[in-house]
Amino acid sequence: MYTIFHNAQFFTGTELVKGKELIIRGDRIEGFADQGEVSADVRRIDCGGSLVIPGLIDLQIAGGGGYLFSSNPTPEALDTIIRSIVSTGTTGFLLALPTNSGEVYRAAFRTVSGCTHPAIIGLHMEGPFISIARRGAHAPELIMKPTPENVAAILDEARGTIRMMTVAPETCTPEVITLLRENGITVAAGHSNATFREATEGFEAGIATTTHLFNAMSPLHHRNPGLPGAVFLSGTACASIIADGIHVDYAIVSIAKRIMKERLFLVSDAVEVNSRGAYKHVRQEDRFTLPDGTLSGAKLSMLDAVRNCISHAGIEKYEAIRMATLYPARVIGAAERGIIAPGARADLVMVDDELKLRGVCFSGITEFKN
Repeated sequence: MYTIFHNAQFFTGTELVKGKELIIRGDRIEGFADQGEVSADVRRIDCGGSLVIPGLIDLQIAGGGGYLFSSNPTPEALDTIIRSIVSTGTTGFLLALPTNSGEVYRAAFRTVSGCTHPAIIGLHMEGPFISIARRGAHAPELIMKPTPENVAAILDEARGTIRMMTVAPETCTPEVITLLRENGITVAAGHSNATFREATEGFEAGIATTTHLFNAMSPLHHRNPGLPGAVFLSGTACASIIADGIHVDYAIVSIAKRIMKERLFLVSDAVEVNSRGAYKHVRQEDRFTLPDGTLSGAKLSMLDAVRNCISHAGIEKYEAIRMATLYPARVIGAAERGIIAPGARADLVMVDDELKLRGVCFSGITEFKN
């Protein structure tokens, strides 16, 4: 069954396409055609003049729909989380699993292993191999020092569900980093007190990216450039950033973007209200905190982050869109996501002139918003 998207402009991730129609077959993109070129016996979607962009990709989101996954690692909760996240325009994501107990890890691995929904790309293990000094909201008693043995044990239990893992470079040997990479895991530096030298050595050993740049890490200082300085000068390592104006000032987003260019991408780091388990999140007006007031997560969608980059950080519109689509997809090697191209997944987002959500197409199925 063919579906035609028409009456739209299309941003593919590399160019803006006008005056064309987009052809979808099943859950895959076929390509573009001239207007009226395709026969009438197809399903036609009038986009009402919308801008159509690739589905957004979030590599760090902890829950949705009223559920924090680490406190509710069940198939029922996961189903609700997925539907909630996809409805916001994020059509592919990694579920962030903070430092936790073995029992929670095993339940999460079982649930994600049994999930066939294509929106969930895998788990982002944000711990347990992080720095106590830079733990942020993470439970200190559950943090571990990595060894090849305990890392291998987690990988065995995970059964291929881990797609990314955040580690503190100063605690990880090259052997541990190699072990993670050999198991198809994108290694990220974060929740780290690494010196500039320790962080640089981590990137040279194979750490590919950095988790929520500037948050929960050694600071950029003129006498010790720390982890931010190391990723700035890396030339190859990427970094995620939370563009809510709270976790980092918008001026910092702008500065980091000018330095890192295509290596900087967006994450939501969004959590949910939760009163059980190791992580109790309280909803504030513009953020989430622990009960003691410690900043614990963002109140942000990926589309919010894109708009913030444009409005407050001076980032050009289509570049801001790439920061939430093409670039995060590259970080985890998801070539079929974050782009509109033949063979890519038919995951699309329709937005108006102000980048407000008008509709979501997931796996070729379209739902318009009121």
